[in-house]
Amino acid sequence: MRILAFGSYRLWEQPRVRILFDGLRESGHEVVECNVPLPLDTASRARAASQPWRAPVLAFRLTQLWPRLWRKARRMLQPDVVLVPYLGHFDIHLARRLWPKKPVILDLYLFLADTALDRGTSSRVTLGLLDRIDRAAVRTADLVVVDTEGHRSLLPEPARSRSLIVPVGAGREWFHEPAARPDGPLRVIFFGIFTPLQGTAHIGAAMRIVEEAAPEVKFTMVGRGPDHEKARDAAGSKASAEWLDWIDYSELPEFVAGHDVCLGIFGAGPKALRVVPNKVYQGAAAGCAILTSDTRPQRAALDDAAVFAAPGDPRALAQALIELAQDRAKVWRLRQAAFRRAVDEFGPARVVAPLDEWLRARSASRATAARR
Repeated sequence: MRILAFGSYRLWEQPRVRILFDGLRESGHEVVECNVPLPLDTASRARAASQPWRAPVLAFRLTQLWPRLWRKARRMLQPDVVLVPYLGHFDIHLARRLWPKKPVILDLYLFLADTALDRGTSSRVTLGLLDRIDRAAVRTADLVVVDTEGHRSLLPEPARSRSLIVPVGAGREWFHEPAARPDGPLRVIFFGIFTPLQGTAHIGAAMRIVEEAAPEVKFTMVGRGPDHEKARDAAGSKASAEWLDWIDYSELPEFVAGHDVCLGIFGAGPKALRVVPNKVYQGAAAGCAILTSDTRPQRAALDDAAVFAAPGDPRALAQALIELAQDRAKVWRLRQAAFRRAVDEFGPARVVAPLDEWLRARSASRATAARR
């Protein structure tokens, strides 16, 4: 099918969007883009969910780019299907106006109200407004795509019957077959934006415990965000940790592949219990052993190809790291298992298989109707 990707997404900083496009193309579909990137990065847009005073800036920027999107869309050939990638809560309404008779798919990778709640917003007015924005976007879509069953459960009941689960997966650039490293320190990496969901303060507290019991463990912490200082304070003056503000995305997969263990998330909030984060899929594809929180969706995604620690429990995380440091043969087995799991389950074409099936069924139904 000819799929038109439409909206203000920022392809270079949204792995989820790239994976959807790559997977659909690998599955034989044509994906063309009608894109005018919003001049606010994804982190800024997510902050607008929990800091409502930023919303006017977001709205103003959207009003500036929508006329350009409209003009660009009018010059394009008619698609079979329109796909609105995240964060497309507003873009989908313009898409529906432009293509009233075409199926419109919304990738609802992020719920605004859920994200705001996770980041500490307690205002009932703000949460109610964001929930209405979420619901309006869902009502407008013909098909809603989410990444886990937990997120699917957040959809209002009528929308669940027209939803699909498409896991995040990992881009092809992440796949690095592991090479054995039996000697040297156990190299552990975390990369992210230091949000409460990621539980980086718990990681910092675990680092302090590990420092005394297994000083041969070397940590690399990549990124910044709201809980960055909490994480550093919890870790203390740990000499065996390297803190990096960020690494260019083009260099990040190879950098991660140079480590033995990739940490997932360890937050204990409701959102943290529903998600499987990018870094788990990416770390597995990079050939790292995965250590992440013991939640239902992460166990379903990784099965026996990972080590799990109780959410929000620094001591449990520290103990898992100490045990890995003492059993390098186990680390090697886990690295191989994670990579095999990634090859089998996390590649772009594999994760978009449910969406591919939906598109092919739609195409077959349309062809049948045309022959009548």
